[in-house]
Amino acid sequence: MAGIELSGIAKSYGGTEVLRDVDLAVGEGEFVVLVGPSGCGKSTLLRMIAGLEPISAGELRIGGRRMNEVPPRGRDIAMVFQSYALYPHMTVARNMGFPMEIAHRPKAERAGPVARAAEVLGLQKLLDRYPRALSGGQRQRVAMGRAIVRQPQAFLFDEPLSNLDAALRVEMRLEIARLHHRIGATTVYVTHDQVEAMTLADRIVVMNAGRIQQVGTPMDLYDRPANRFVAGFIGSPTMNMVEGTPVPDGLRLADGTVWPAPPGARALGIRPEHLHVSPDGTGLRAEVQLIERLGSDTNLFCEAPGVGPLLARVHGDVNVALGSTVVLTPDLARLHPFDAEGRRVVQIR
Repeated sequence: MAGIELSGIAKSYGGTEVLRDVDLAVGEGEFVVLVGPSGCGKSTLLRMIAGLEPISAGELRIGGRRMNEVPPRGRDIAMVFQSYALYPHMTVARNMGFPMEIAHRPKAERAGPVARAAEVLGLQKLLDRYPRALSGGQRQRVAMGRAIVRQPQAFLFDEPLSNLDAALRVEMRLEIARLHHRIGATTVYVTHDQVEAMTLADRIVVMNAGRIQQVGTPMDLYDRPANRFVAGFIGSPTMNMVEGTPVPDGLRLADGTVWPAPPGARALGIRPEHLHVSPDGTGLRAEVQLIERLGSDTNLFCEAPGVGPLLARVHGDVNVALGSTVVLTPDLARLHPFDAEGRRVVQIR
C-alpha cells in the first residue's frame, strides 16, 4: 500500500483549463471517492494519477516518489475501467492472470494469486468460463480480480458500475466494500452516483469546474456542506434552498415568515427530512403538487407562493391530498446558512 499526494495539480488542453490548483492527500489504505457533475475533471484527475494523461503543472507522488514523468507501467497501480475490457478469447483464469503473463511470470507462479483473487471475489467456479458466458456483474468481478492479482500499491476505479442495472449496482457496491475491507488497499474511485460515494468512501472529494469544492467524510459533507454547490450535490433528494431578506432575527421569506439566520446569510438550506408538516397550522403554507409514496417514507413536492419549490420527506404514509395546502415547518437546528457568494456562514445561534 502507498499514499497518493497531489500538490498544485493542473491540466490544460491547449488554452482550455480543465483542472486547477488540485491539492489532495490520500492516506495508505484509505478509500477516497471523487464525485461531481459531468465535465468537472474527476476522470481526468484519475487518469493523471494512472499516467494516462500528462500533468500540465504540479506534482504527483505515490508512496513518496515523484511520478510526473514515470510511465503507467512504472507506477505500480491497477485500474478498473467502466468497460470490463476482458479478452473474449481468454478464460476467466487467464484474463485475471494476464498482467503476470505479460510480465513473464511462470505459469506455476500465476496460479496461486489467481486462485486467491477468485476466492475473494467468489469466482472459483467460473475460472474455466469465457467472458461471453458471464453476467455483467461477474465480468466486472473478473476485471477487479485482474487488478487484485497485480498486488499494486493502489487501486483506481473509473465509474466501474455505471454499465450495470440497479440491482447489480447494489450487489457490486457490496462486493467492492467487502474487497476493500479484506485487502485494505489505497483506493481512488470516481463515480457520478452519490449513493456509491456515501456508502463506500472513507472521504469524499466533491469537484466542480476543475476545482475541489470540499473534502470530508460522507456525513461531514452531508451535515456541514461548505457551499451551496456541495449542499445541492450531496444528498438525495436534494437540499431545499430558500432566499430571503435579512432582518434582525434572521431571514424574512416572501410570505413574511422569518427563519433564524446569522449575520451575513442570504439563503437557508434545509434537507427534506428536516422539513415537517405542521399539525398546528403555523409555518410556511405550500400547495402539494406531487406525492411519492415509497412505503417507509413519503415525499411531498410542494410549491410555496413567492418562495418556490420545497420537498418535505415524512416518515411512513401521510393523509395528504394532491392539490391540498400544507403548512411546513423546518427543524431550526438543521438550517444551513449561506452568504451571497454561496459560502457557508457561521452556524445559527
